[in-house]
Amino acid sequence: MNLDEYRRAARAWLLENTPTEDPPEGEAVARAKQFMARLHDAGYSGITWPRQWGGQGLTQAEERAFAAEARAFSLPTYIFSIGLGMTGPTILDRGDDEQRARWLRPLLRGEEVWCQLFSEPGAGSDVASLQTRAVRDGDHWVVNGQKVWTTNAQYADWGLLLARTDVDVPKHKGMTMFVIDMRQQGVTVKPLKDMSGRSGFNEIFFDDAVIPDTDRVGEVNDGWGVAVTTLLHERLSISAGVGMSGQRDNPASLEALRKVVDTGDPLVRDELVELHIRSRALALFNQRLAQETNAGIFPGARGSAAKLLLAELTLFQTDLATRLVGPESVVDGNPLGFAVSLAPAMALGGGTNEIMRNIVGERVLGLPPGPRVDKTVPFKELKVGTQT
Repeated sequence: MNLDEYRRAARAWLLENTPTEDPPEGEAVARAKQFMARLHDAGYSGITWPRQWGGQGLTQAEERAFAAEARAFSLPTYIFSIGLGMTGPTILDRGDDEQRARWLRPLLRGEEVWCQLFSEPGAGSDVASLQTRAVRDGDHWVVNGQKVWTTNAQYADWGLLLARTDVDVPKHKGMTMFVIDMRQQGVTVKPLKDMSGRSGFNEIFFDDAVIPDTDRVGEVNDGWGVAVTTLLHERLSISAGVGMSGQRDNPASLEALRKVVDTGDPLVRDELVELHIRSRALALFNQRLAQETNAGIFPGARGSAAKLLLAELTLFQTDLATRLVGPESVVDGNPLGFAVSLAPAMALGGGTNEIMRNIVGERVLGLPPGPRVDKTVPFKELKVGTQT
């Protein structure tokens, strides 16, 4: 079918299948999994992923067309966002065929939920300073340590884990990537409350948790290379899928603000135009990156530019919304308060704005890098986290 027919079919399916009411308490995850299975079976999950691994084998044009139609709906797919945007694409790019066959189709159908296990209490912005250890014991690895700020870990069946496997080499050269069973003995998930009172994040404790060597992604001690792939997908998925003013349920969107503020005021109109321009510029930049990816051109560090633009857009958007709506915007129960509470996280998750600027400066603009005194020092000699 042509693209117009594809969009009409997608719109009709969404109208017929998207839930219009919140599920009963305690049934949200089960309902979300049921919806994800229907989405996949209808051909709208993994649109550009290879058919061999459960995808639809279509192009970025169909994916953008479906995304454009889906913006008018509130799809219950949030718990799958890490798998669809970060861990799944990493396995697709860096896993072997057995791993792709084992994990990707259940991921796309919502049968299994994934999380990403990178950040630690002593290794946030500097992920390469992580201390969680994986020690080889025959044909498996034994993991001990802690991760933090892990989204959706309370629902996760699997986690993509970056762990230290060699302390005698510099920090970037002694890590390995694994997939870990989050339901096994030795893995403890504890919720963390943010300033809104919600528990979207978690801390994870590993106590002699076991990982078969067949669940290692990439070569031993090449975990940083695999992690860079994950971080690229994370930044691209964040910039493409969050905070866009076209999302119907974003209470700080241009469409939402136009309904509640005085658009007859020329100063207000100027600020709304600025919001539109920033949103549209980011959408076009993401579209260009998607087209290049589809053509086999790796976007590389420019994904960091997209993520930086989104973080700055989100902060501008929520600042504008609170100024225009007034004090009631953060009153308990006002949906705008939730958007405001998430805004600072956009400048942190996937790498801080400062890190994004460094990456863009060095790898896109070709500026000289800053001094790095620990680049050639064995990890065991560094004073990082709790290691002194």
